[in-house]
Amino acid sequence: MLAHNLILYWKPAIEITILWFFIYRIMLFFEGTRALQALRGIIILLLAFLIFKKIDFLVLSWLFEKLFGISVIAILIIFHPEIRMGLAQIGKRQIFKNNLKDEEIILLSQIIAEACENLAKNKLGALIAIEKNDSLIGYIQSGEAIDARVCSDLIEAIFTPNNPLHDGGLIISQGRIAAAGCIFPLAVNQELSRVFGTRHRAALGLSEETDAILIVVSEERHDISIIYRKKFYKDLGAAQLEAKIKELLQTKEDA
Repeated sequence: MLAHNLILYWKPAIEITILWFFIYRIMLFFEGTRALQALRGIIILLLAFLIFKKIDFLVLSWLFEKLFGISVIAILIIFHPEIRMGLAQIGKRQIFKNNLKDEEIILLSQIIAEACENLAKNKLGALIAIEKNDSLIGYIQSGEAIDARVCSDLIEAIFTPNNPLHDGGLIISQGRIAAAGCIFPLAVNQELSRVFGTRHRAALGLSEETDAILIVVSEERHDISIIYRKKFYKDLGAAQLEAKIKELLQTKEDA
């Protein structure tokens, strides 16, 4: 009898916890998109409907039931690009992560900072993506597989003019250079394209879809930037770049 009562009382609590977990994850998927505001509106309508249903407001329950159904259809039609992007994030998460040790992160940051500083001094452009939680396997497959130890000389050689891989992006995955000459999605922000070149647009485009750390060395301005989750960190020196890469790699996020 006691066990039955415990199940009776705990079951609603478990159901509510699971429901709110899924709502929270969905809102994280759509964070920063136009669909997030509409999704919040849908949740408010749903809560209102449940409340009116519970206290037997028949007319209001019927009205909100119809509004809820229409709203869901409208969301699917109007915001299908954002929904597609949000759902795509599910498949990009790596179940088994190969997390780097602190000493590996420090060494990796030093090597990348040294390479980028040399590229900037030699007036050479570069685009480097460092994989975090979201898998970049689809973008790795768009380039040429390398699977080599990360070293400054190799990074500089890849971005040397007349090298067939220098125009694309270089991807570092699990502490190794996975591929080069990779194709990244371009950001559609027109204001950005007037100020920055293709590498910056590609870095921003990938940062909109993944949590990769993007490093851009500008061929025109000879400066170094990091783009992470659509946020720019501009005009970084070698020490600043090294510190920022280390900070972002050591930050554990579940978003």
